[in-house]
Amino acid sequence: MKTWFITGATGGLAIQMVHHLLERGDRVAATIRKPGVLNELQAQYGSRLWQANLDLTNTAQIKEVAERAIGELGTIDVVVNNAAYGLYGAIEEASDDQLEHQFQTNVFGSLRVARAFLPHLRNRGVGHIVQIASKAGHYAAPGMGVYSASKWAIEGAFEALAQEIAPFGIKTTIVDPGGIRTGFAANNGRFGEQMDVYRDQASGKMISMMKGEVPGIDLSMLEKLVVGDPDKMARAILQLVDQGEGPLRVPLGSDAYNDIRAALVKRLDELEAQKDLAYSTDADNVVR
Repeated sequence: MKTWFITGATGGLAIQMVHHLLERGDRVAATIRKPGVLNELQAQYGSRLWQANLDLTNTAQIKEVAERAIGELGTIDVVVNNAAYGLYGAIEEASDDQLEHQFQTNVFGSLRVARAFLPHLRNRGVGHIVQIASKAGHYAAPGMGVYSASKWAIEGAFEALAQEIAPFGIKTTIVDPGGIRTGFAANNGRFGEQMDVYRDQASGKMISMMKGEVPGIDLSMLEKLVVGDPDKMARAILQLVDQGEGPLRVPLGSDAYNDIRAALVKRLDELEAQKDLAYSTDADNVVR
């Protein structure tokens, strides 16, 4: 039996994890934003489900909740940074407050949660941090610039963190899902204030599709275009943690695999084309 700490535990992917973990006998410390949403599970599983309200933009609250979870449960074995949201629209359409809140939640919030548990995991000499990232952390597209930037930041930070904490017996897994049938974009996403100049551009057309404003395509039809099954993805994440071994990054969904691969191939081709230019700017007396 393991004890898991999961942020944003009411989301489609996370709630599937919570269900499977409780069913198999593990304990779950779940953080939520809306009180009462897990009360039915609480009644069914009792003390094996621990709950706390958590706002990832509240630094003091993150530390307090982490300390309380460790103190009341005795140990935390796996930390799952799941809570996040998407901010969509052209870069120019996002307000300063929206830009800041996106990074406070997706980036700083995830880092602060990990940092809050690191002393505990390090002292135990074992543990696992699972960071839910996104395929969007490997490329950027019109209308997704701010969200992608937050996920690129997560990729870089947790790649470094993985190397820093590995000597202490702590495993890190970055999960890069593609689209998930959770209503993430339509129901939980946020949008910048649309500007007329972008409405007929690529970013504007993407936003219209995400909002179900394209003639002949409603949200139910749009969901069928999303390939990711949240239950299958949840099971895959649990299996990865149970194995205790595996790669740093794990793509989930055929769209994640294909889009990440295409982005990496394109970047590598562009890099190779610039090799001569890169070398030409070396100092003449460099020691190789």
